[in-house]
Amino acid sequence: MSKYAMLVPIFFPILMGAILPLFPFKSRAKRQWYVSIVTILNSLVMLGLMGLFRPQGSLVLLNMAGKLSISFHMDGLGCVFAFLVSILWPLAIIYAYEYMEHEGKETSFFAFYVMTYGITIGIALSANLMTLYLFYELLTFVTLPLVMHGMSKKAVAAGQMYVTYSVGGAAFAFIGIAVILTFGDSIDFVYGGVLKAAYSDAQVWFLRAAYVMTAFGFGVKAAIFPLHRWLPVASVAPTPVTALLHAVAVVKAGAFAILRITYFSFGPDLLRGSFAQYILMGGAIVTILFGSTMALKEQHFKRRLAYSTISNLSYIIFGASLMTPDGLLGAMTHMLAHGVIKIALFFCVGAVLCKTGLAYVQELGGLGRRMPVTFSVFTIGSIALVGVPPFPAFLSKWNLATAAIKEGSIPAIFGVFALLLSAFLTALYLFLIVFQAWFSPGQKEQERCEAGICMKAPLILLCFLMLLLGLFGTPLTKILSEIAKGGML
Repeated sequence: MSKYAMLVPIFFPILMGAILPLFPFKSRAKRQWYVSIVTILNSLVMLGLMGLFRPQGSLVLLNMAGKLSISFHMDGLGCVFAFLVSILWPLAIIYAYEYMEHEGKETSFFAFYVMTYGITIGIALSANLMTLYLFYELLTFVTLPLVMHGMSKKAVAAGQMYVTYSVGGAAFAFIGIAVILTFGDSIDFVYGGVLKAAYSDAQVWFLRAAYVMTAFGFGVKAAIFPLHRWLPVASVAPTPVTALLHAVAVVKAGAFAILRITYFSFGPDLLRGSFAQYILMGGAIVTILFGSTMALKEQHFKRRLAYSTISNLSYIIFGASLMTPDGLLGAMTHMLAHGVIKIALFFCVGAVLCKTGLAYVQELGGLGRRMPVTFSVFTIGSIALVGVPPFPAFLSKWNLATAAIKEGSIPAIFGVFALLLSAFLTALYLFLIVFQAWFSPGQKEQERCEAGICMKAPLILLCFLMLLLGLFGTPLTKILSEIAKGGML
């Protein structure tokens, strides 16, 4: 397969989303067919490239100056992220049809929604830091109109905070490009890193400090403490937006970028056992506990899940900070598990908001009996996110804990206890909602207000996907282990 095939799943949705407003659709159904065909076709192309027709080597699309180029490559880590995006995006699109019916401005919404798909794939298939940075910045600006979709005062304020944090973080991340460009053999992603030469003690200290700044710069999108404030505020956006922002596209892009710079740019050998490793590890541990604690305290339904996302993203960052293949394995496993589980939970919240207008946990009494499908999925997703077998979060947390024990440092062992405490807090803040919905009395309990088929179908499919990822954990672990050891490059 030609290397140019990699450009299709990146630029096809960007182009088709950009021209969507030019078509004078006379009905919602015709616009939905257009969006569905573009999204599903793009997912099929991406999955086909990963499976049967995988291009080998890198494609240099544009060489700007010396080492600086816009290049694409399909390696194992990129394919993991691309697989998650390709599976979940069509489900999010279908869900959004029913949700957005009463939100208005659907043409512009779906235009940016489809464009975001291509830009996220561009991040996944980036072959070097320059390309990753370019698409990382594009992701901020193409999702900004989605965050501000309602154009209320809260939505505008959320958008301003989102872009301020994201652009500010990207400025720090740019330091990484300059440092790698100066000290590295190239800015390409190479397993083990590109910093091969001998350095003085002062240079090594400088490189490690640059890594910390770069990791926390990319960590803004991953909502690492104390750079997390934009994420709960951004929950003012329509639920199809927050579901992708908080489960798949934006936040996972931040965690993915940290994995890239740790294992494929600076390299774990330079960082392991240094202040750079322990600062990032400490930040991840603090964020895990902070996010879980705030989720338990928060009474707003959607913001509770936003704080849960803050906590779970740092599971991935904690895996990155272990600087071992086992840590990378745990991080990739949790990236997949959390993406599938959390988007299902957000979809449940969106169904409640759309059909009842209820936004706070204390208002959900008896709602399980009125929305049995929605809260059955929420219950299953809650059990899965806690880490109960055979669901995939059990596998990911097991991989992270065993990797931390093998790493053996005191901060890593403390991280294991943080994972256990976070699992307990997760059970509290999710099961309190489950008990409230199923067992507490509520008003008008006899009236059903279940979501329509466009909302229910993705929820049911996501339940099956959770179960499949858990039941096929052994072959999944085998594939991810090979990637974590430098295979599938």
